[in-house]
Amino acid sequence: MRLTTAGPTAQTGSALCRAPVPAPVSAPEGDADRAPDGAWYAVHCASRREEYAAANLRNQNFRVFLPCRRKTRRHARKLETVRAPFFPGYLFVQFDAARDRWRAINGTYGVLRLVGSGDAPSIVPERIIAALRRECDAEGVLSRKQSFTAGQKLRVVAGPFADLIGTLERLDESGRVRVLLEFMGGRVPAFLPEDYVAAA
Repeated sequence: MRLTTAGPTAQTGSALCRAPVPAPVSAPEGDADRAPDGAWYAVHCASRREEYAAANLRNQNFRVFLPCRRKTRRHARKLETVRAPFFPGYLFVQFDAARDRWRAINGTYGVLRLVGSGDAPSIVPERIIAALRRECDAEGVLSRKQSFTAGQKLRVVAGPFADLIGTLERLDESGRVRVLLEFMGGRVPAFLPEDYVAAA
């Protein structure tokens, strides 16, 4: 995903952001993309500094949305599953351009700049934020709703069995899947969260 950043180095934009809204003029009454607390905007962060930027923005009383995913990595010869930004290098912040001191966002540690054209930040449609938030759990992790069928080949994408291939036996009502993993020349049954697997 490529986003345009507000400032002299602006590049090609993304469908996430609508046409720039000149600040500090507020949107017309009834604008569907503007909630009572203001509109949502995308923020371009320094590499691997999304959480740091989010914390600093919250300390300034900005409402922040940082959707995440589960990611498995190898650390100290062990596999561990951690949270990682769903959109690496970006987060979302809400403010009222006519009321809030939003220009302070560009000077926040961990932030590179607001996404937009020139000096005007671009609104992210409220429906996109709402859809993302609906798919997040209590920890802000996006749960991928997938459609699997019994007998389907799956690849484990997170957890200690990451990268193993298996065959789906069944799904249960708690959101877990029973998979027969191909391991050491045999087939080992395992129950995994649904978002730990993907179609092979």
